[in-house]
Amino acid sequence: MTVQKSLSARAWAELLLLSAIWGGSFLSIRIALDEIGFVTSVAHRVGWAALLLWVVIALRGIAVPRDAKVWGAFLVMGTLNNVIPFSLMAWGQLHIETGLTSIFNAGTAIFGVLAAAIFFADERLTRRRMMGVMLGFFGVATAIGLNSFTNFDIRSVAQLAVIAGTISYALAGVWARKRLSHLPPQLAAAGMLTGSAVIMIPAAMWIEGPIRFDLELRTWGAIGYYAIFATAGAYLLYYRVLAMAGSGNLMLCTLLIVPFAITLGAVVRHEALPGNAYIGFAILALGLSVLDGRLWRWLFNKPLPLDGSAR
Repeated sequence: MTVQKSLSARAWAELLLLSAIWGGSFLSIRIALDEIGFVTSVAHRVGWAALLLWVVIALRGIAVPRDAKVWGAFLVMGTLNNVIPFSLMAWGQLHIETGLTSIFNAGTAIFGVLAAAIFFADERLTRRRMMGVMLGFFGVATAIGLNSFTNFDIRSVAQLAVIAGTISYALAGVWARKRLSHLPPQLAAAGMLTGSAVIMIPAAMWIEGPIRFDLELRTWGAIGYYAIFATAGAYLLYYRVLAMAGSGNLMLCTLLIVPFAITLGAVVRHEALPGNAYIGFAILALGLSVLDGRLWRWLFNKPLPLDGSAR
C-alpha cells in the first residue's frame, strides 16, 4: 500500500468538481430515460464519449495499439466497466430514485476491495479492511431495506440490478490492473468505450429499434451531459485528480457524489428517499472511511503501516 497523499486546495477543488459532475450524471440519465430506452441511452453514452476521446488522443499524438490482444482487452474492459453496469443502473433508475442509485454506487469501493483481495496477493484482506467491508455490506443492506427482502417486487429487483452493476465495476478494476495498466489512461478509456460501443449500438438497434435522433432538446441536453461531461470529460478529470491526490483520497469521490445526486433528484424530480436509505449511506460511509484509513489514524492516533497490514 502506498503512502496516502495530502490534498491541496486545487486537488480538493477538482475532486469536488469530479464528484459534482458524476453526481449530476444520475439525474441526466433519468431525464433521458423519459424519452429513450435504457439500452439506447447507454449506446449514446459510450458512442459519443468514445468519439470525443479519440479526438483527444489524435490531438495529443498518442499511438494507437495494433495488437489484437489489446483490443480484446478493451472489449472485455468495456463490457465490465460500461456495458454491464451502465445498462443495469440505467434500467434500475426506471424503478428507484436517482439518489438511491448513487448510494448503491458508493458500494463499488467495497466490492473493489474484495475483488482485489481475491485476485491479487498484495491486496490481502487485513482486519481493518474486513471491518470496512462488513460495515459496507451492512450499509448496503440497510439502504435496501427489510421490505425489499420480505416483499420482493420490481423495486427490489432494480436495487439488486444496481448493486450487480457495482460488482461489475469492481471486476473491471481487476481486469484493468491485469491487462491495461501499461497503457496511457486516455487510450485505455477510449479503447474501453469503443469496445462498449461495438456492443451497445447493435444491441440498442436490436432490442429497441433504430436509434432515433429526432429527440427533444431536453433529452439531447441530458445525453450531451452524461456522454460528454460525465463520461469522456470525467474520465480525463479522473486521471488528473488521481495523479494529484492518489487512489486513497480518490475514494472520497464515491461518497461526495451522493449528496450531489440526492439534492439534484430532490430539486428537479421531487424525489424523497426513505429514512433507511440515509441510515444505510451513513453506515456505508463509515465502512469506506475505515477502508480509507483516516478513521484508523483518528481513533488510534498512529499512521497506517506502509504495507496496509493494520490489525
